[in-house]
Amino acid sequence: MWNVLVCGGAGYIGSHMSQWLAGQGHSVTVLDNLSTGHRAAVKWGDFIHADLLDESALERAFAGRHFDVVMHFAATSLVADSVADPFTTYQNNITGSLNLLRQMRRRDVGRLVFSSTAAVFGQSATGLIDEQHPMHPINPYGASKLMVERILADAWAAHGMSSVVLRYFNAAGALAEHGIGEAHACETHLIPNVLRAAAGQAPPLRIFGSDYPTVDGTCVRDYVHVQDLARAHALAVELLERSPGAHDFNLGSEEGSSVLEIVAAAAEVVGRPVPYELVARRPGDPARLVASSGKAQDVLGWTREWRDLGAIIESAWRWHRAQPF
Repeated sequence: MWNVLVCGGAGYIGSHMSQWLAGQGHSVTVLDNLSTGHRAAVKWGDFIHADLLDESALERAFAGRHFDVVMHFAATSLVADSVADPFTTYQNNITGSLNLLRQMRRRDVGRLVFSSTAAVFGQSATGLIDEQHPMHPINPYGASKLMVERILADAWAAHGMSSVVLRYFNAAGALAEHGIGEAHACETHLIPNVLRAAAGQAPPLRIFGSDYPTVDGTCVRDYVHVQDLARAHALAVELLERSPGAHDFNLGSEEGSSVLEIVAAAAEVVGRPVPYELVARRPGDPARLVASSGKAQDVLGWTREWRDLGAIIESAWRWHRAQPF
Protein backbone atom coordinates (compact mmCIF):
# COMPACT_ATOMS: atom_id res chain seq x y z
CA MET A 1 0.00 0.00 0.00
CA TRP A 2 1.23 3.51 -0.82
CA ASN A 3 0.86 6.64 1.26
CA VAL A 4 0.25 9.27 -1.42
CA LEU A 5 0.15 13.06 -1.19
CA VAL A 6 -2.09 14.36 -3.99
CA CYS A 7 -1.36 18.06 -4.55
CA GLY A 8 -4.29 19.65 -6.37
CA GLY A 9 -6.51 16.73 -5.36
CA ALA A 10 -9.64 18.89 -5.17
CA GLY A 11 -9.45 19.55 -8.92
CA TYR A 12 -10.73 17.62 -11.91
CA ILE A 13 -7.96 15.09 -12.52
CA GLY A 14 -6.71 15.12 -8.94
CA SER A 15 -10.10 14.09 -7.53
CA HIS A 16 -10.34 11.19 -9.98
CA MET A 17 -6.82 10.18 -8.99
CA SER A 18 -7.80 10.19 -5.31
CA GLN A 19 -10.83 8.02 -6.06
CA TRP A 20 -8.72 5.51 -7.97
CA LEU A 21 -6.06 5.30 -5.25
CA ALA A 22 -8.59 4.84 -2.46
CA GLY A 23 -10.40 2.20 -4.49
CA GLN A 24 -7.16 0.24 -4.77
CA GLY A 25 -6.57 0.39 -1.01
CA HIS A 26 -3.92 3.12 -0.95
CA SER A 27 -3.79 5.88 1.68
CA VAL A 28 -4.60 9.34 0.28
CA THR A 29 -3.87 12.82 1.59
CA VAL A 30 -5.13 15.73 -0.52
CA LEU A 31 -3.41 19.12 -0.41
CA ASP A 32 -5.19 21.97 -2.19
CA ASN A 33 -5.64 25.73 -1.79
CA LEU A 34 -9.17 25.51 -3.28
CA SER A 35 -8.49 28.41 -5.65
CA THR A 36 -9.92 26.39 -8.52
CA GLY A 37 -10.63 23.05 -6.86
CA HIS A 38 -13.73 22.13 -4.86
CA ARG A 39 -13.86 20.97 -1.25
CA ALA A 40 -16.84 18.76 -2.16
CA ALA A 41 -14.59 16.81 -4.56
CA VAL A 42 -12.35 15.70 -1.68
CA LYS A 43 -14.21 12.50 -0.84
CA TRP A 44 -11.26 10.20 -0.20
CA GLY A 45 -8.54 10.49 2.43
CA ASP A 46 -7.43 13.39 4.58
CA PHE A 47 -7.54 17.01 3.46
CA ILE A 48 -4.94 19.72 4.04
CA HIS A 49 -5.96 23.25 3.03
CA ALA A 50 -2.62 24.76 2.01
CA ASP A 51 -0.91 26.62 -0.80
CA LEU A 52 2.35 25.48 -2.38
CA LEU A 53 3.56 29.08 -2.22
CA ASP A 54 3.28 29.01 1.58
CA GLU A 55 6.44 27.23 2.75
CA SER A 56 5.39 27.24 6.41
CA ALA A 57 2.09 25.58 5.50
CA LEU A 58 3.98 22.97 3.50
CA GLU A 59 6.25 22.38 6.48
CA ARG A 60 3.22 21.71 8.65
CA ALA A 61 1.64 19.49 5.99
CA PHE A 62 4.66 17.18 5.90
CA ALA A 63 5.28 17.23 9.66
CA GLY A 64 4.34 13.95 11.32
CA ARG A 65 3.36 12.33 8.03
CA HIS A 66 5.18 9.85 5.80
CA PHE A 67 4.57 9.80 2.06
CA ASP A 68 5.87 7.18 -0.35
CA VAL A 69 5.13 9.34 -3.38
CA VAL A 70 3.76 12.76 -4.28
CA MET A 71 1.42 13.35 -7.23
CA HIS A 72 1.52 16.96 -8.36
CA PHE A 73 -1.57 18.30 -10.16
CA ALA A 74 -1.61 21.80 -8.65
CA ALA A 75 -1.15 24.54 -11.24
CA THR A 76 -2.49 27.67 -12.85
CA SER A 77 -3.66 26.08 -16.08
CA LEU A 78 -5.67 28.52 -18.22
CA VAL A 79 -3.67 29.47 -21.29
CA ALA A 80 -5.41 32.82 -21.78
CA ASP A 81 -4.80 33.78 -18.15
CA SER A 82 -1.15 32.82 -18.50
CA VAL A 83 -0.80 35.20 -21.45
CA ALA A 84 -2.60 38.04 -19.64
CA ASP A 85 -0.76 37.51 -16.34
CA PRO A 86 2.45 35.51 -16.91
CA PHE A 87 3.99 36.48 -13.55
CA THR A 88 1.24 34.70 -11.61
CA THR A 89 1.49 31.62 -13.80
CA TYR A 90 5.26 31.38 -13.39
CA GLN A 91 5.04 31.99 -9.67
CA ASN A 92 2.34 29.40 -9.03
CA ASN A 93 3.66 26.72 -11.34
CA ILE A 94 7.42 27.08 -10.92
CA THR A 95 7.90 28.53 -7.45
CA GLY A 96 5.16 26.30 -6.05
CA SER A 97 6.83 23.23 -7.54
CA LEU A 98 10.24 24.26 -6.17
CA ASN A 99 8.77 24.70 -2.69
CA LEU A 100 7.23 21.24 -2.91
CA LEU A 101 10.47 19.63 -4.10
CA ARG A 102 12.49 21.30 -1.37
CA GLN A 103 10.09 20.01 1.27
CA MET A 104 10.18 16.53 -0.25
CA ARG A 105 13.97 16.52 -0.11
CA ARG A 106 13.99 17.63 3.53
CA ARG A 107 11.58 14.80 4.38
CA ASP A 108 13.39 12.22 2.24
CA VAL A 109 10.43 11.71 -0.11
CA GLY A 110 12.14 10.74 -3.34
CA ARG A 111 9.34 10.03 -5.83
CA LEU A 112 7.09 12.44 -7.68
CA VAL A 113 4.61 12.04 -10.55
CA PHE A 114 4.10 15.34 -12.34
CA SER A 115 1.07 16.46 -14.32
CA SER A 116 2.41 18.13 -17.46
CA THR A 117 0.78 19.08 -20.75
CA ALA A 118 0.92 18.95 -24.53
CA ALA A 119 1.41 22.73 -24.34
CA VAL A 120 5.15 22.13 -23.79
CA PHE A 121 5.43 21.23 -27.49
CA GLY A 122 3.81 24.32 -28.99
CA GLN A 123 2.94 23.90 -32.66
CA SER A 124 2.97 20.32 -33.93
CA ALA A 125 5.51 19.48 -36.61
CA THR A 126 4.47 15.84 -37.08
CA GLY A 127 1.38 13.68 -37.32
CA LEU A 128 1.79 11.96 -33.95
CA ILE A 129 3.68 13.78 -31.22
CA ASP A 130 6.17 11.57 -29.40
CA GLU A 131 8.58 12.37 -26.60
CA GLN A 132 11.31 13.46 -29.05
CA HIS A 133 9.15 16.12 -30.66
CA PRO A 134 10.74 19.61 -30.41
CA MET A 135 9.54 21.59 -27.40
CA HIS A 136 8.78 25.21 -28.22
CA PRO A 137 5.87 26.34 -26.01
CA ILE A 138 3.96 29.31 -27.35
CA ASN A 139 2.42 30.54 -24.08
CA PRO A 140 3.54 31.03 -20.46
CA TYR A 141 1.50 28.04 -19.26
CA GLY A 142 3.40 25.63 -21.52
CA ALA A 143 6.69 27.35 -20.73
CA SER A 144 6.10 27.04 -16.98
CA LYS A 145 5.38 23.32 -17.26
CA LEU A 146 8.46 22.79 -19.40
CA MET A 147 10.58 24.59 -16.80
CA VAL A 148 9.32 22.24 -14.09
CA GLU A 149 10.15 19.28 -16.33
CA ARG A 150 13.71 20.62 -16.53
CA ILE A 151 13.84 21.09 -12.76
CA LEU A 152 12.79 17.48 -12.23
CA ALA A 153 15.53 16.22 -14.54
CA ASP A 154 18.03 18.35 -12.59
CA ALA A 155 16.65 17.09 -9.26
CA TRP A 156 17.41 13.52 -10.34
CA ALA A 157 20.92 14.41 -11.48
CA ALA A 158 21.78 16.47 -8.40
CA HIS A 159 19.83 14.83 -5.58
CA GLY A 160 18.63 11.42 -6.82
CA MET A 161 14.97 12.47 -6.65
CA SER A 162 12.98 10.30 -9.05
CA SER A 163 10.11 11.55 -11.15
CA VAL A 164 7.72 10.68 -13.95
CA VAL A 165 6.38 13.45 -16.19
CA LEU A 166 3.01 12.65 -17.76
CA ARG A 167 1.94 14.94 -20.59
CA TYR A 168 -1.82 14.94 -21.16
CA PHE A 169 -3.32 16.15 -24.37
CA ASN A 170 -7.03 16.47 -23.44
CA ALA A 171 -8.54 14.88 -20.34
CA ALA A 172 -12.23 14.11 -20.76
CA GLY A 173 -15.12 12.29 -19.16
CA ALA A 174 -16.21 11.86 -15.55
CA LEU A 175 -17.20 9.36 -12.88
CA ALA A 176 -20.78 10.45 -12.24
CA GLU A 177 -21.37 7.49 -9.92
CA HIS A 178 -18.79 8.99 -7.55
CA GLY A 179 -20.05 12.56 -7.93
CA ILE A 180 -16.92 13.95 -9.57
CA GLY A 181 -16.44 15.54 -12.97
CA GLU A 182 -15.09 18.57 -14.78
CA ALA A 183 -16.25 21.61 -12.79
CA HIS A 184 -14.41 24.80 -13.73
CA ALA A 185 -15.70 28.27 -12.89
CA CYS A 186 -14.30 29.43 -16.24
CA GLU A 187 -14.73 26.50 -18.61
CA THR A 188 -12.45 26.45 -21.64
CA HIS A 189 -12.50 22.75 -22.55
CA LEU A 190 -14.48 21.63 -25.56
CA ILE A 191 -16.58 18.72 -24.30
CA PRO A 192 -18.07 20.53 -21.25
CA ASN A 193 -18.85 23.55 -23.42
CA VAL A 194 -20.48 21.35 -26.05
CA LEU A 195 -22.67 19.76 -23.36
CA ARG A 196 -23.60 23.14 -21.90
CA ALA A 197 -24.65 24.37 -25.33
CA ALA A 198 -26.64 21.18 -25.90
CA ALA A 199 -28.43 21.61 -22.58
CA GLY A 200 -29.31 25.24 -23.31
CA GLN A 201 -27.17 26.40 -20.37
CA ALA A 202 -24.82 28.40 -22.58
CA PRO A 203 -24.94 30.24 -25.90
CA PRO A 204 -24.30 28.29 -29.10
CA LEU A 205 -20.84 26.80 -29.20
CA ARG A 206 -18.31 28.89 -31.11
CA ILE A 207 -16.07 26.79 -33.37
CA PHE A 208 -12.87 28.65 -34.16
CA GLY A 209 -11.89 27.96 -37.75
CA SER A 210 -13.42 25.71 -40.40
CA ASP A 211 -10.68 25.87 -43.04
CA TYR A 212 -7.92 23.78 -41.45
CA PRO A 213 -6.35 20.92 -43.47
CA THR A 214 -8.32 18.28 -41.54
CA VAL A 215 -11.13 15.85 -42.30
CA ASP A 216 -13.83 18.54 -41.96
CA GLY A 217 -11.87 21.77 -41.67
CA THR A 218 -12.01 22.00 -37.86
CA CYS A 219 -9.14 21.41 -35.44
CA VAL A 220 -8.29 17.85 -34.39
CA ARG A 221 -7.44 17.08 -30.78
CA ASP A 222 -6.69 14.00 -28.69
CA TYR A 223 -9.10 12.93 -25.90
CA VAL A 224 -8.43 10.44 -23.08
CA HIS A 225 -10.80 9.54 -20.27
CA VAL A 226 -9.70 10.92 -16.92
CA GLN A 227 -9.84 7.46 -15.34
CA ASP A 228 -7.31 6.18 -17.87
CA LEU A 229 -5.05 9.09 -16.90
CA ALA A 230 -5.39 8.10 -13.25
CA ARG A 231 -4.31 4.55 -14.09
CA ALA A 232 -1.26 5.94 -15.88
CA HIS A 233 -0.21 7.71 -12.68
CA ALA A 234 -0.40 4.47 -10.74
CA LEU A 235 1.70 2.72 -13.39
CA ALA A 236 4.18 5.59 -13.10
CA VAL A 237 4.61 4.88 -9.39
CA GLU A 238 5.23 1.22 -10.15
CA LEU A 239 7.89 2.29 -12.66
CA LEU A 240 9.63 4.43 -10.05
CA GLU A 241 9.67 1.48 -7.66
CA ARG A 242 11.57 -0.69 -10.13
CA SER A 243 13.48 1.95 -12.11
CA PRO A 244 14.47 5.19 -10.34
CA GLY A 245 15.23 8.13 -12.61
CA ALA A 246 13.64 11.03 -14.48
CA HIS A 247 11.10 9.65 -16.97
CA ASP A 248 8.63 11.28 -19.37
CA PHE A 249 5.63 10.01 -21.30
CA ASN A 250 2.95 11.37 -23.61
CA LEU A 251 -0.60 10.14 -23.00
CA GLY A 252 -3.15 10.21 -25.80
CA SER A 253 -5.46 8.18 -28.01
CA GLU A 254 -3.20 8.22 -31.10
CA GLU A 255 -6.38 8.95 -33.08
CA GLY A 256 -7.80 12.39 -32.43
CA SER A 257 -11.22 13.82 -33.16
CA SER A 258 -12.21 17.03 -34.90
CA VAL A 259 -14.40 19.63 -33.23
CA LEU A 260 -17.31 18.75 -35.49
CA GLU A 261 -16.85 15.05 -34.71
CA ILE A 262 -17.12 15.88 -31.01
CA VAL A 263 -20.26 17.92 -31.71
CA ALA A 264 -21.84 15.05 -33.67
CA ALA A 265 -20.97 12.47 -31.00
CA ALA A 266 -22.38 14.72 -28.26
CA ALA A 267 -25.60 15.27 -30.21
CA GLU A 268 -26.07 11.50 -30.39
CA VAL A 269 -25.46 11.16 -26.64
CA VAL A 270 -27.85 13.91 -25.56
CA GLY A 271 -30.45 13.16 -28.20
CA ARG A 272 -30.65 16.65 -29.69
CA PRO A 273 -28.59 18.84 -32.02
CA VAL A 274 -25.83 20.95 -30.51
CA PRO A 275 -26.20 24.60 -31.57
CA TYR A 276 -22.97 26.06 -32.87
CA GLU A 277 -21.58 28.80 -35.04
CA LEU A 278 -18.43 28.88 -37.15
CA VAL A 279 -16.16 31.83 -36.46
CA ALA A 280 -12.66 32.86 -37.48
CA ARG A 281 -9.58 30.97 -36.39
CA ARG A 282 -7.86 31.87 -33.14
CA PRO A 283 -4.20 32.85 -33.43
CA GLY A 284 -1.86 30.03 -32.48
CA ASP A 285 -4.30 27.12 -32.76
CA PRO A 286 -2.54 24.19 -34.47
CA ALA A 287 -4.62 22.19 -36.94
CA ARG A 288 -3.83 18.88 -35.25
CA LEU A 289 -2.46 17.83 -31.85
CA VAL A 290 -2.43 14.07 -31.37
CA ALA A 291 -0.08 12.11 -29.13
CA SER A 292 1.95 9.03 -29.78
CA SER A 293 1.54 6.84 -26.69
CA GLY A 294 3.93 4.13 -27.87
CA LYS A 295 6.46 4.76 -25.11
CA ALA A 296 3.78 4.71 -22.40
CA GLN A 297 2.47 1.44 -23.80
CA ASP A 298 5.90 -0.16 -24.02
CA VAL A 299 7.45 1.06 -20.76
CA LEU A 300 4.47 1.63 -18.45
CA GLY A 301 2.22 -1.03 -19.92
CA TRP A 302 -0.49 1.62 -20.24
CA THR A 303 -3.49 1.02 -22.48
CA ARG A 304 -6.78 2.88 -22.62
CA GLU A 305 -9.87 1.16 -21.24
CA TRP A 306 -12.13 3.97 -22.46
CA ARG A 307 -11.75 3.78 -26.24
CA ASP A 308 -15.18 4.80 -27.49
CA LEU A 309 -15.62 8.56 -27.89
CA GLY A 310 -19.37 8.32 -27.36
CA ALA A 311 -18.88 6.50 -24.06
CA ILE A 312 -16.41 9.15 -22.87
CA ILE A 313 -18.86 11.95 -23.70
CA GLU A 314 -21.75 10.02 -22.16
CA SER A 315 -19.86 9.70 -18.87
CA ALA A 316 -19.40 13.49 -18.84
CA TRP A 317 -23.07 14.01 -19.73
CA ARG A 318 -24.26 11.82 -16.83
CA TRP A 319 -22.23 13.93 -14.42
CA HIS A 320 -23.33 17.18 -16.08
CA ARG A 321 -27.04 16.36 -15.78
CA ALA A 322 -26.65 15.87 -12.02
CA GLN A 323 -25.27 19.38 -11.44
CA PRO A 324 -27.46 22.16 -10.01
CA PHE A 325 -26.88 24.70 -12.79
